[in-house]
Amino acid sequence: MSETITLPSDLSSLPEKDLRKLELQIARKHSGMFPWEAVVWAFGNLVCWLALWPLVLLDVVPLWLGFIIATINMSLVYLPTHEAQHDIIARPGAKLRWLNELVGHATSWMIVTPFNVFRFTHLEHHKHTNHPELDPDITSNADGPWQAIWQAIKQRQPNGKRSQDYLASLQRQGRDDLVLMTILFRLGHLAILCALAWSGFALEAFFLWWLPYHIALTYLVFFLSWAPHYPQPEQGRYRNTRSWMSKVGNIGSMGMQFHIVHHLHPYIPLTRTPAAYREMRPILEARGCRLEDH
Repeated sequence: MSETITLPSDLSSLPEKDLRKLELQIARKHSGMFPWEAVVWAFGNLVCWLALWPLVLLDVVPLWLGFIIATINMSLVYLPTHEAQHDIIARPGAKLRWLNELVGHATSWMIVTPFNVFRFTHLEHHKHTNHPELDPDITSNADGPWQAIWQAIKQRQPNGKRSQDYLASLQRQGRDDLVLMTILFRLGHLAILCALAWSGFALEAFFLWWLPYHIALTYLVFFLSWAPHYPQPEQGRYRNTRSWMSKVGNIGSMGMQFHIVHHLHPYIPLTRTPAAYREMRPILEARGCRLEDH
């Protein structure tokens, strides 16, 4: 981690192979370490949300405060599973592979989606970023932030194109089993909400799961899907995403200010992308990337 990579003062004249070599050297420097933050994040967030239920039901925590915490919990679910989707915690065949899979499967159910649905559709997004027919996240494209928020809500309706694109993505990969599993997840979620309401806990079900889930999905689609690819859905390795300065900072935007690094080198842990970006920035400038963080 202390290795210093010195870049030439003028990169514009370097040939492609030399730029690529320097880029890979920086990427390797920031990869390969165990992302303990993602593991603690995943299970700490899960325990916090599960603990809310008895605390609220026993009137230890007021419902309004439980709602705020639950919304934060739901918003924090996805990124640890995202690390697992890319095998960053442990690659296939590694001793801790079970932990990589556990992080994904043990938390993704909170936002009512099987882990492997996230994995297969997200890898398709990387493979076909901004392709109008093959990118399952293409429906997040919008002309501005308010339209993006409306799109995120509208696409969750029963006839939303986003669901159809995810379905098509899974079917192209021969994973009809995951379509069935998703249906079972949604039915199970509905059954739990109905059971809670029938038992007299309708408000708790609404404010600790249903509403936080929908707020979190809108937030996640906005920052993890729309913002990194705005304003134009360009294709090409160095043009399909961007860097930018978010008004809510890097933490508020879930680390997506440097999403360009993730698309170029998805094996780098999320917590290392800011440092990797800072070192890599002159190379990205020389490659004509969309850098909007001035």
